Amino acid sequence: MTRFTRTELEAARDRLVPDVAAAGLRVLFCGINPGLMTAATGHHFARPGNRFWPVLHLSGFTPRLLKPAEQRELLSYGLGITNVVERATARADELTAEEYREGGRLLELKVARLRPGWLAVVGVTAYRAAFGDRTARVGPQERTIGGTRVWVLPNPSGLNAHWTAETMAHEFARLRAAAEA
Repeated sequence: MTRFTRTELEAARDRLVPDVAAAGLRVLFCGINPGLMTAATGHHFARPGNRFWPVLHLSGFTPRLLKPAEQRELLSYGLGITNVVERATARADELTAEEYREGGRLLELKVARLRPGWLAVVGVTAYRAAFGDRTARVGPQERTIGGTRVWVLPNPSGLNAHWTAETMAHEFARLRAAAEA
């Protein structure tokens, strides 16, 4: 993996990272917003220590552990990635409540256009902020967007110590089973 200086990472602030998406996916995973490593590389969940890629594999969504640079391969499995907020920051707490709400509104439009089977938001706090649902918990939600069902997953950031890779993989696998049904 390329090593970036602090200056190079800071230069990636506010940069946009294109979605990995197509119409009719089984699952569209939705991160909070790109981190600076993701923005610098152009690859989703690129920060070392982020457990998204290992958990995706452990849960059975992918037959092997993919690297962030292989993100386009997700499309061949009927999977994709987007974000609630497009703007790259060092930490999610740099985002405003308005950015979350507007991100939720734009995400609804994107989902209505792409019509995935499931929207999987990684991070219950981000989901609550984007959709104004203070009582949401990890798991399937009552909310739908058109015909798309919604599932909230634990945030795979290494900072989320409440969830291990194994417990996250179990929750991701529950979604996989629902998406395959």
